[in-house]
Order: sequence, then C-alpha cells, then structure tokens
Amino acid sequence: MKRNCPEAMLFDLDGTLFQTETLLLPAYEAAFAQLNREGTYTRGTPPKERILSSLGMLLEHIWERVLPDADEQVRRRADELLLRHQMEGLKRGDGALYPGVEATLRALRAKGVKLFVASNGLEAYVKEVIRSKGLAELFTGLYSAGEYATKSKVDLVRLLLERHGIRSAWMVGDRSSDVEAGKGNGLTVVGCRYAEFGEASELDGADAIITEFGQLLNLVE
Repeated sequence: MKRNCPEAMLFDLDGTLFQTETLLLPAYEAAFAQLNREGTYTRGTPPKERILSSLGMLLEHIWERVLPDADEQVRRRADELLLRHQMEGLKRGDGALYPGVEATLRALRAKGVKLFVASNGLEAYVKEVIRSKGLAELFTGLYSAGEYATKSKVDLVRLLLERHGIRSAWMVGDRSSDVEAGKGNGLTVVGCRYAEFGEASELDGADAIITEFGQLLNLVE
C-alpha cells in the first residue's frame, strides 16, 4: 500500500541500514579475548546470541543481558574494548550495509526526503559507520542516545523532530524500540524484517513491513 512521501525518514542503524554482525561478532570475540588476557573477565565469551538479541537496547541494558554475572566495572571495560575493536574494524573496512541501502537512500534524497539516523548506540560508533560507508552526505542529522543521553528512543526521536521542525516523518527500524519511538511521536512506522535479531512480534504495530531495504521505495507514492 503506497503512502504519501514524507518530509523526512528516520532510520535505526543496526539491523536496519547496517549488517551489524559483520562488524560486531569479530570485535566481540576480540574484546573478550582481551578481557581474559587482562584477567578482567575469565569465564569465557558469553554466547553471541546474547549480544545479537540485545541490539537496539540502550547500552546499560545490553551489558546487563550479556554479563549478568559481572559487576559494573567489568561491564564498562567490556563496553570500552568492544567499541575500540569495532572502530578499528571500521577503519579496516570491516562491516557491510544491507543490499540496496545506498541506492535506496540516494533515491529518497533525490525525491527531496530528509534522512536521519536515530540510534540507541554510541555517538562515535554511529558517526563512524555512516562516514566509513560513504553515506554521510546523504543525512541531514545523526542522532544517538550516546550523544544526547536520552533514556529511550521515544525521547531521542522527539528531540530530533523538535530540533528540525519536522511535521511528517516515517520511522524505519527492526526492533520494538523503533515501533515505540515512531508511535510515541505520531509517525508512520516501517518495520524491517530481514536482520533476524529479534522476535517477529517485535514489529507488532508497524504500519508496513519490508523484507528487503529496497522495498521502502515501493511504499512511497
């Protein structure tokens, strides 16, 4: 079902634009190997499913799930090392966008749609992914919970809309936090069902579902 082209589109990053696991999993293994060498955490690498199923959450909640048996100091060190290894990976060219992302974003920009990222991730990570993948020129703004210290994506999206005076927008993402952020701000929500990180029910309430990124153009009138 086609819908009127909005003034702006707001995109989640991990699992929506970026195939997070292509960067995250090697960095995750490297981070825990380093934690073990340091003696900071010596109980092995937690199952990768824990980190993948946590994507889209705020960082504090991610580490509560990944390291339920560790104290706050260990979690902070794990977070620091994971970010370091991810940033090093991006500089090497690691990590991939989902098929069709760049072409679709360029087509939307050609239609006059303003593009934004709204992510629960860290500022440095969000900005480096977009920069390293050659997408920076396409976005009007990159908003992250890490930069604005928001407690939920609902708050982050509200801040973005207010700052830019956006009146009509779509929220595009793969997790329940994206649906909540969109609906909590009166936006049309497009759910992305191709990352397979979360449960299918996470996208309940979305106005439309896409199974590959390029289908987004099919929804625009």
